[in-house]
Amino acid sequence: MDVHWKEGTSKCSDSSEPPLQVHSYNERTFVLRENLCATFEAPFMYLLIGSRQALLIDTGDVADPNRMPLANTVLHLLPGDGSATLPLFVVHTHRHLDHRAGDGQFASLPNTQVVGFDLESIRRFYHFTDWPNGFAQIDLGDRTVDVIPAPGHNETEVVFYDRNTALVFSGDFLMPARLLIDDTRADLESAQRVAAFVRDRPVSYVLGGHIELDADGELFPWESQFHPHEHVLHMTRDDLLALPAAIRGFNGFYTRSGGFIMMNSIRILIAEAFLVVGTVVALVWIVFRFVTRRKRARKV
Repeated sequence: MDVHWKEGTSKCSDSSEPPLQVHSYNERTFVLRENLCATFEAPFMYLLIGSRQALLIDTGDVADPNRMPLANTVLHLLPGDGSATLPLFVVHTHRHLDHRAGDGQFASLPNTQVVGFDLESIRRFYHFTDWPNGFAQIDLGDRTVDVIPAPGHNETEVVFYDRNTALVFSGDFLMPARLLIDDTRADLESAQRVAAFVRDRPVSYVLGGHIELDADGELFPWESQFHPHEHVLHMTRDDLLALPAAIRGFNGFYTRSGGFIMMNSIRILIAEAFLVVGTVVALVWIVFRFVTRRKRARKV
């Protein structure tokens, strides 16, 4: 993971950087990232190549192939040519649009299956009969990828574990960024499930869906397209093992615990809305009292 990701710029109109950056982890494992000037989300995608099948995890935040040549880039990385190109599964860490906007680029490609992003499609494809309990496997040929249910950020979230490289692909469940938690109880159960899974297994790196922190662990401004001195992408097995305890300390709104920044954005928005409404009501009341007293004073 010795790679410098493009940091974007404060003026994207002047940027000449390509929209997609590709890093070869090894000859059969690729990390792709959409440029910050193409989308402030700058999501990461992962291509794993087996002997019989390839697996693309997530398709990013940009649908237009002219702006983001994701499918064309992936096809050039796959072994074979034309009808002999290695078959491809396209899957998602979860259903949020910034992880599946590029699905349409793969929909009509031969030897390609785009797995649905809704919960029923996920259960059916991976053969989960008691979601979110149990595990699934994807056999790529000489390469097995384990699938671990991890709802909490989103009800469709899954984490992938590649047995060949011992890489964990954690999507938005764990990353050097804001950990947005929609369901605290589900997220804690998922963290415990994932921690138990990796406890007795080797983990090379944990690779998430975004980077939103600088090297000092501070958040970049929301929607920033310039990430100078960005935090590294990879996290560790120890981070996975520490996550359950951090979530237990989450107050349901916003909590910083160690290197984790956890928040429930919906609750924060609701609280801010109540604060704004309360402030407006208080101001109206103050103005009303002021005007009433002035009128009384004039009568006297």
